[in-house]
Amino acid sequence: MLDIQLLRKDIDSVAARLARRGFALDVETFKVLEAERKATQTRAESLQARRNALSKLIGQKKGRGEDATAEMAEVAGIAQELQAGDRAADLVLARLTAFLETLPNLPQQAVPEGRSSDDNVEVRRWNPDGLPGDPRPLALDRIRDHVELGEPLGLDFEAAAKLSGARFSVMRGPLARLHRALAQFMLEVQTTEHGYTECYTPYVVNAETLRGTGQLPKFEQDLFFVRKGGQEAGAEEQAALYLIPTSEVSLTNLVRGEIVPLEQLPIRLTAHTPCFRSEAGSHGRDTRGMIRQHQFDKVEMVQITHPERSDEALEQMVMHAETILQRLELPYRVMGLCTGDMGFGAARTYDLEVWLPAQDTYREISSVSNCESFQARRMQARFRNAQGKPELLHTLNGSGLAVGRTLVAILENHQRADGSVHIPAALRPFMGGLSEIRPAS
Repeated sequence: MLDIQLLRKDIDSVAARLARRGFALDVETFKVLEAERKATQTRAESLQARRNALSKLIGQKKGRGEDATAEMAEVAGIAQELQAGDRAADLVLARLTAFLETLPNLPQQAVPEGRSSDDNVEVRRWNPDGLPGDPRPLALDRIRDHVELGEPLGLDFEAAAKLSGARFSVMRGPLARLHRALAQFMLEVQTTEHGYTECYTPYVVNAETLRGTGQLPKFEQDLFFVRKGGQEAGAEEQAALYLIPTSEVSLTNLVRGEIVPLEQLPIRLTAHTPCFRSEAGSHGRDTRGMIRQHQFDKVEMVQITHPERSDEALEQMVMHAETILQRLELPYRVMGLCTGDMGFGAARTYDLEVWLPAQDTYREISSVSNCESFQARRMQARFRNAQGKPELLHTLNGSGLAVGRTLVAILENHQRADGSVHIPAALRPFMGGLSEIRPAS
């Protein structure tokens, strides 16, 4: 959530910065709401001043033995007016909050201007062979995609459709083992090498938790709603529960409503969880295979930092994700997202895109964002600065990595002509020493 003081002091500047990311700030609506807020506040202050004056007068009259009935009646009337004013003020404040919750984060000045992914800027790329440009073509007569490779290894979409419907998958045997090994490998690197604390968090969270990281109210259509047994549809919002779209939600909210001691910063957290997304706005996209599914696994990285350290933390987190790709010998590139392609809560974002030979293109496998104080303000997550005063934290999140898409990249980049798949050396300890997986004979 944006600082409302920025809008009160210089709304035109805020509007211009939001326009960089293609968002049109409704200046007039904000001004109307602010005028209502000021009117209710001014009226309340006037009534309170009148009540104080009357109370003083009542005391003086009683001290002189005079009748104060009229003044006491007026005070009683003012009390009723103040109660009504409080209700009106609460309504205005709720409307202001709802308005603020629709506003995306302000992009950092260094973020390139643009409207779509076509305007993103390549920062660097990496290939296992160390050569510039796109990866060297695979020395195969025919390149198979991950679906063709995966099905003989245990990938089953028909079984998943029977169980749940489209955009789910079942994995068996060597493929399920590879999927598990990838998550274990990622967690091991992030915890032992990069200093993240591994966490286990709920997969089901309440609405306040999703509001804290910005998924609600804007992205409600992309979430899976869960209703408790015996609970009727249309139950009150505070009883609403949702499946997490990412463990960023649960990890970041661990500091909601907290004042973190300065010496505990930075906080680095990681978790391996399933993620559930309805992908309401993505019909018809990537319907083949595992690229875009309703349920997928991810190893998430979250950092909670001092505001002066968040830009440095962003660069670190990108390198932490890159480490995984390099150890797995997967070609990739790092893209700086333009203003129009960043997520709702991000002030700056880098995407890591892995090379997929069957598609002859790079596809996103990790997105790493600095949200600055945007989420912390929603969550009231603070720390005590050097002067001992509470100050909003900065929060960052990123994939380290998306497990399913990493599996896809392993299959396609390390495929062999006979349908077997090479296992990179770094992954073998998590595969019982296997150097390859192959279809059952």
